[in-house]
Amino acid sequence: MHKHLSFLIIAVLFNCSSSDDGNAPIQNPEEIDLSTYFNIDFNALPNYQNQTIPSYITRDNTPNDNPITDEGATLGRILFYDTNLSSDNTVSCASCHKQAFAFSDDISVSIGVNGLTGRHSMRLVNARFSDENNFFWDERAGSLEEQTTMPIQDHVEMGFSGEDGDMSFDDLITKLENIDYYPTLFELAFGDETISETRVQDGLAQFVRSIQSFDSKYDEGRAVAANDGQPFNNFTDQENLGKQLFLQPPNFNNQGMRINGGIGCAGCHQPPEFSIDPNSLNNGIITTADQSGTDFDVTRSPSLRDVVKADGSSNGQFMHIGQSNNLITTINHYNDITIGANPNLDPRLRPNGIGQQLNITDEERDAVIAFIRTLAGNNVYSDDKWSNPFIN
Repeated sequence: MHKHLSFLIIAVLFNCSSSDDGNAPIQNPEEIDLSTYFNIDFNALPNYQNQTIPSYITRDNTPNDNPITDEGATLGRILFYDTNLSSDNTVSCASCHKQAFAFSDDISVSIGVNGLTGRHSMRLVNARFSDENNFFWDERAGSLEEQTTMPIQDHVEMGFSGEDGDMSFDDLITKLENIDYYPTLFELAFGDETISETRVQDGLAQFVRSIQSFDSKYDEGRAVAANDGQPFNNFTDQENLGKQLFLQPPNFNNQGMRINGGIGCAGCHQPPEFSIDPNSLNNGIITTADQSGTDFDVTRSPSLRDVVKADGSSNGQFMHIGQSNNLITTINHYNDITIGANPNLDPRLRPNGIGQQLNITDEERDAVIAFIRTLAGNNVYSDDKWSNPFIN
C-alpha cells in the first residue's frame, strides 16, 4: 500500500487535554525523525516492487499473500541490518550475509552470539527465483518467510531461542516495540503499528526476495539468444564451450565413466535462473563443517549466479561446509564421486549405481569456470537499496 509519507518523517503524537483556565488544549508532541536514524528518503523509497526482471526468468517463489512492496522491503532492510535482533545486540542478519559477497559470508562458518554456526551461510542473491520453496541447506523451513526468523530463534546464531536461559521471541517483540523507529516503520509497511513475528517474517522475506542480479555477461547474451543452447555472440569460444559442457548431460559406460557429452551441471542447477532443482538430493559432501561427523540431510544449494564475481574472485567459501573458495576444488569433487555410506546421494551422481567419473580435462575445467564467471553481475554489490541503512 502506497501512502503519502511526509507524516512518517516526523511522526507527531498529540496528548491533548484542557488547561485549567479553559483555554485551548495543550499539545505535547513526541517526535520521531526517521532521518536521524537512516540514510533513506522516506518520501521517495527505493524501488523494490517494480524492478526489471528479464522475460526469460520465470521461476518465482513469492507467495500471493506477501508480495514485495517498497514499504515492506524497506522495513525488511532495516530489520536485516539491525543488531537489535540478536540477544546481545552484536549480530544482525547482515553479519553473516554480506552485500560484498552476494549476501554470503567470507568465512567457512559464521560467528553467532553463542559460538559458530553449524553450516556455511548460504548466498541470498536471487533467492526468489527458484521453484524450490523450502529453505536452508537441509530444507527444514517450508518457506522463505518461515526461514527468516529461525536464525533469530537459534541459540547459537542470534539467541532468542526461549531455551537454555535465552529470552524468547516474545521478548524480542517487546524489545522492538520499545525502539523508537519500529512502530512507525511497521505502520508504514502494514498500516498500523502492530509488531508480530508474522510481520517480521514478511518484511525480511520481502527484502531478501528483492535482492536480484541480472546484469551479468550471461544475461547480455541470453537477452538476444533464442535459448540457452545456442552460442552466445558476446561469449568467447572458451565461455561457449563451458556453457555447452554445463548444459549437456554426460553419457556413461557401465563403469560410471563419462564417454562423451557434457558434465551435466544443469541437471541440478537449472538455467536461466541457475537455481536448484527441488528434487535434488545430497551432492556427495556428507561431512559436517567442523569435520566431526556426518551430514546427509543437505539437499539444497543457492543459485549459482554470483557464486564468484566477474573477475573470478570468490564470494566466500563454497558448499555447506565452506570447504574452499576455489572453483577448481568444487569441480574436482563432482569429477570423481564416491558413494560410500551415503543413503541420500542424488541419483544423477551415481549412474548405473556407481559414483560418476567425469574425467574432466584441464581444458574443460577451465571452460566451465570461465562460463560460471559470466553469471556474475555488478549492481548487487553496490546498490544502496540493499546496503546498510543505518547512519551510525
